[in-house]
Amino acid sequence: MFATQVFGRYAAEFTDQALPAEVMHHAKRAVVDWYASAYPGVSREPVRLLEEVLAEDLDRGSARLILGRAATARAAAMINGAAAHAAEVDDSFREAMYHPGAATIAAALAAAHSTGCNGQEFLRAVVLGYEVSTRIGIALGRGHYKYWHNTGTVGTFGAAAAAGYLLRLSEVQFAHALATAATFAAGLQQAFRMDSMSKPLHPGRAAEGGLLAAQLASRGVTGSLDVLDGAAGFGVAMSAGADWSQVGATLGRDFHITRTTFKNHVGCGHSFPSIDGALELQRVHGFRADEIDSIHIGTYKPALDIACYVRPATVNEAQFSIPFVVATALLHGSVRMAAYEPERLHAPATRALMERIHVAVDPELDAGFPGRRSAHVEIVLGDGRRFAHLQPNRKGDPELPLTDADLEGKLVEFAAPVIGAGAARALAARLWTLDTSETLP
Repeated sequence: MFATQVFGRYAAEFTDQALPAEVMHHAKRAVVDWYASAYPGVSREPVRLLEEVLAEDLDRGSARLILGRAATARAAAMINGAAAHAAEVDDSFREAMYHPGAATIAAALAAAHSTGCNGQEFLRAVVLGYEVSTRIGIALGRGHYKYWHNTGTVGTFGAAAAAGYLLRLSEVQFAHALATAATFAAGLQQAFRMDSMSKPLHPGRAAEGGLLAAQLASRGVTGSLDVLDGAAGFGVAMSAGADWSQVGATLGRDFHITRTTFKNHVGCGHSFPSIDGALELQRVHGFRADEIDSIHIGTYKPALDIACYVRPATVNEAQFSIPFVVATALLHGSVRMAAYEPERLHAPATRALMERIHVAVDPELDAGFPGRRSAHVEIVLGDGRRFAHLQPNRKGDPELPLTDADLEGKLVEFAAPVIGAGAARALAARLWTLDTSETLP
């Protein structure tokens, strides 16, 4: 069987599979986090401009944008998917090197609104999207992640799988939806190695492309079923040594959605072990930021490749700057939305501390990527004292998970400026009971 057929067969079995309560609960956690990520993204410039460009597809249609505006399903998937990634606070799955929620949940929500399904079916679609897409990301490996933005590429499959479930695709149609989705998948890492607005558009396009692939398959459009693992297929063309042999080995037994990482800081997740390690040293030893003489950080290579800005000049660059976020954390105790306000972005104290931060690749920690995201942080004070700490995981990783209360607090914190604290708390309560709800937000 080709990989697309393996997933098609599982999707057919999944329709009748009773999911463990733990899996459904983690699906709700993912949805709560998605809303927490999308609300601060709706006002970001690329999302606002995307709405302007898609104006002909708004104020009509069966789906809705996150703030309630009517939209066609494909427009809703694209705009909501972009919003969920724009503020850099969305979830991730380490081994697939990918943010699954942005595109998968955006497409699931658009399809759910269009089909009028209940909350439980919506959550099941989310689960299937996560299980299929993360396995494709794992098969593609580091060779794909070297050049491609997995949230745009792999996200297309998550969107297609979630939408395909809600459109009730047959086993064969589901395989064809994934095959067509492969030809839509795109998103280059070079797109955000300079300051640009392209990055959040990747999951937006992935959500729309995956939904479209599922819609086409429902009407009988076919794809090349060997498009992932064929001689000139996705794996060969967009990776190095992609291994499809075990792609379906644990489907239905090992649910990846239960091992999702949820962000505890605002910014690029590759910088988070450095933030956590620096904060842990400050917590244990009680020094002030102005006492620091130098900071030396060793971490894995993709962290330096992607969180690459040494002297960021814009908000976007600051979110991808290890020196900036570490200095901000040590000065203010956290890296939240306020970290990127103009007075913080260009604060002399932050800039001065950044100049004393040195980041390099640690070969041992790099060897652990992508399954582990770690950093070794050494801080030297002006009086000569030297403190070191190995941060093996990030807070929010499965080993150090955010609690349900943490996730709800994140939703209220990030949604309240947009819809008000009362509405944000009411939304959280509604999301935690989605599995028994006949309607969706």
